[in-house]
Amino acid sequence: MLKRTSLHVVNETLKNNKNLKILDIGCGYSANPHATVIADILDLSNFYSGKKFIKVTEKKLPFENQEFDFVIASHVIEHVEDFQFFIKELERITKKGYIELPTRLGDNLIFENKNDHIWWFNYDDINQKLIVSKRNQNIEPFLTVSTGKLLERYFRESLVIELVWEDKIEYKIDNILENVGFKNISFFTIIKKYISKKFRTFFRKK
Repeated sequence: MLKRTSLHVVNETLKNNKNLKILDIGCGYSANPHATVIADILDLSNFYSGKKFIKVTEKKLPFENQEFDFVIASHVIEHVEDFQFFIKELERITKKGYIELPTRLGDNLIFENKNDHIWWFNYDDINQKLIVSKRNQNIEPFLTVSTGKLLERYFRESLVIELVWEDKIEYKIDNILENVGFKNISFFTIIKKYISKKFRTFFRKK
């Protein structure tokens, strides 16, 4: 089962279940406050000195089968080359979890994503599946990560996919976009069209 949710709903659920063993994996410096265990490829043990921290050094996650009640993987899967293996590992170590991913629009807007991200994601609401394809850059990025976070306050549903899953993360690989010749849109083209529209509106009022 894979369905849409929101981080707010997830946090409210976790807050009301104090005895859960919760893993936040690949979170960098922004671990979920309800996580009881934090894991990352970086050694952040000093930063998370008050929590149990595990450094991930191999492809296979260093956890037992069904070790956790809930696992959070926020903005992680788009970075993982063998995402299929990573998804199997998530299913191995828990039965439930939360996944957060950038939408294709959100992914294209951020400078850092151009070099760091491998995969693109969409969510099929009818079949409740994650649609995965190789990442494409169709808009020249013009936002930093911090600016993108500010925009998420108002346009989160346009920039982020929030999913909760149980038992299995259903997905489908879609390579159609790899063979479609898109023409990239530059930030300057967008601004030029915006200014042109403003000028036309201004002179029509005259």
